[in-house]
Amino acid sequence: MRAAERGFLLLTSHLGDPECKPLTVAQFRNLAKRVQEMEKPDGDRELTGDDLMMLGYGGDMAERILYLLSRQEQLDYYVNQAAQKDCYPISRISRLYPELLRKRLGMDCPGVLWAKGDSSLLKRPAVALVGSRELRQDNLRFAEEAGRQAAKQGYVLISGNARGADRAAQDSCLQNGGQVISIVADSLAKCKDTPGVLYLSEDGFDLSISSIRALSRNRLIHSMGLVTLVAQCTCGRGGTWTGTSQNLRHNWSPVFCFQDGSDAVRELIQMGADAVDVFNLTDLPALQKHNISFFD
Repeated sequence: MRAAERGFLLLTSHLGDPECKPLTVAQFRNLAKRVQEMEKPDGDRELTGDDLMMLGYGGDMAERILYLLSRQEQLDYYVNQAAQKDCYPISRISRLYPELLRKRLGMDCPGVLWAKGDSSLLKRPAVALVGSRELRQDNLRFAEEAGRQAAKQGYVLISGNARGADRAAQDSCLQNGGQVISIVADSLAKCKDTPGVLYLSEDGFDLSISSIRALSRNRLIHSMGLVTLVAQCTCGRGGTWTGTSQNLRHNWSPVFCFQDGSDAVRELIQMGADAVDVFNLTDLPALQKHNISFFD
């Protein structure tokens, strides 16, 4: 691991300590900019409290930065523990980090992603799929067809590994020879090595599932695909609704909802989504080029 990546991990990661308060991406960027402008007569060396005071940091913030940088042994231990579970970090300054996350989320993108599986999938074109856990039959067919067509047309499928639409699409994609990026809300260490699957999580490789983590990962799913497909949604509530409405407000990716006649789809169309049917999935590149609407 390069020295720059070690520094990034030290400053922006919990390293298994939930009480730790790492720097945000914006705070890290600000620090890096100040350090670059600082005169270094003694060559490369570790930052001191005096350096940080000269850079304009108050006592509390300077102490926080120095503490984060001091966790060298903790970093080595955490990365080694991750490696024993076949997990590894991808920092925001790594060449492997998804470019669409940097572009679409800006300072809100995670400082570090933890991964398990084939990281080369991050460099391939992808489509995302989200949806409810309890699916009606037609909506289930849409999710399965989305996975099948992603595999057939050479796209990686991105989803959240939850029961329902996520797993229906993921399983269909894999069964048809495709590949999947699964962004999980549970412990990455628990994920079984699966050919064709890259598992990703935020904050750490060993964190348990929580509603906060489940909701937070929505922005990653919606931002990493060239388009986002919505298999089914409940109007006004639930993770799929929250993530999709956030996407439409922030314009992370084009949204295409399965036209099932529901109130949720009508509301999402009013917010800027487009309606599609199963037959539209046979030409995924066309969804990237122009918006399709049942109401044109």
